[in-house]
Amino acid sequence: MKKLILLICIIFCVFKVSAQSEKPNILVFYVDDLRSELGCYGSPTAITPNIDKLAKEGVMFNKAYTQQAICAPSRMSTLTGLRPQSLGIYSIFTPLRKVHKNVVTMPQLFKQNGYKTVSIGKVYHHASDDKSSWTTHFPKESNSYVKPENIALMQRLKAEGVKPLKGPAFEDADVEDEAYKDGRAAKYAIETLNEIKDDKFLMFVGLSKPHLPFNAPKKYWNLYDRNKFEVPSREKPEGMYRLAFSKWGELKGYHGIPDEGDLDDDLTRTLIHGYHASVSYIDAQVGKVMQTLEDLDLRKNTMVIFMSDHGYKIGEYGAWCKHSNVEIDVRVPLIISRETNYKKRKVGKTSDALVENVDIFSTLVEICELEGPKSDGKSLLPVIDNPNTKWDEVATSVYARGEKIMGCTATDGEWRYTEWRNSKTQEVLGAELYEHKNSLLSFVNLSGNSKYAKVEKRMKGLLESQFPRKIKPFLQNDIPRKR
Repeated sequence: MKKLILLICIIFCVFKVSAQSEKPNILVFYVDDLRSELGCYGSPTAITPNIDKLAKEGVMFNKAYTQQAICAPSRMSTLTGLRPQSLGIYSIFTPLRKVHKNVVTMPQLFKQNGYKTVSIGKVYHHASDDKSSWTTHFPKESNSYVKPENIALMQRLKAEGVKPLKGPAFEDADVEDEAYKDGRAAKYAIETLNEIKDDKFLMFVGLSKPHLPFNAPKKYWNLYDRNKFEVPSREKPEGMYRLAFSKWGELKGYHGIPDEGDLDDDLTRTLIHGYHASVSYIDAQVGKVMQTLEDLDLRKNTMVIFMSDHGYKIGEYGAWCKHSNVEIDVRVPLIISRETNYKKRKVGKTSDALVENVDIFSTLVEICELEGPKSDGKSLLPVIDNPNTKWDEVATSVYARGEKIMGCTATDGEWRYTEWRNSKTQEVLGAELYEHKNSLLSFVNLSGNSKYAKVEKRMKGLLESQFPRKIKPFLQNDIPRKR
């Protein structure tokens, strides 16, 4: 009898160890300010061979959306599985743990379940946020300049008390990748993978480019002919709500950028060139880390996610920022590649399903067979396994204009409807309806046009199904400050 009990225990332990070994590692490339300006997404200009290769190894989502087009709330939403309106945090100034002590985050849950949790570079917007949930933490580094003339400029501006202290909007030093911070992030990721290769891990590699300043080694600038970049239309949408856009954006804070008026075509092309160079630079870092997975024989049991916190405008509508509810700012690239020993894995597939960054947490919880907290998202595993699966009818985002006005927006993948509401009374102050069947851009607000009344009624219904006339207001310590 004792031998039988011992045999049962041994079988149980072997089964348990085997089950645990089947749970995949997770590697997430979390990129800042990257719209779908990638070769695999059909960009006619971007040179991104490594990300394109990853897309061929997984499912590429054509209609993925972030929950707010600004860093801090967007990243908090991904890492908690809760929308900004559930957290009540809409600005970049409030760290998650300052107000939400008990919310269970993704790294916290995985750490509690025996995973090594690794944060490299910019993962949360606030470098110190949720620090105890990471077993290894390489915080984001500040923006860096390498050229001696720019280093001297920064020293002079600092001595003069210039605030905010920002240097030139771009740099193309003839240096190795590690001279800039994303190259170092890749280095840290490679070193850490070698250290934890025998453990289960959840690793976030936060790549800061193509966020301003567009600083990248010269070899990535040399991939492009700047004269081939087209200058986009600076036209604003006709009939748009008066607060739909920021006043052309964060670029104005950088040295050498004019305070007023549109940029001339020459500077516009240089900045578009810099954005593309930055994208190719982070593409190279993705390639290095992916090669390390292969070299360490980890790829076969590692699920890889490539994603962005929000989109970005590089001159479209005359703007250089995100900070809005428009399609080009809230639609994001998303690639999910299952571990290669998963026999049902779909390779090189695309999906037009409406999915959201808030879904990532629930997806990982299911794939890793964990018991997760309540979430506003839902697992994308059915779509990953069958990319043509019919999915959600609507994806939503928010963007606040100060404390008193909240922009709520919804898309069905072809139309975008936005309401700007009084945050206290919920009165609709303005509405926008834009068509996006063939383009991320739209130049005419069709709200109120009788020809599109049925479309608007349907989209309004979809919006209100997700945003009832009560939305959590700003937390008192999250009131936006003037920048």
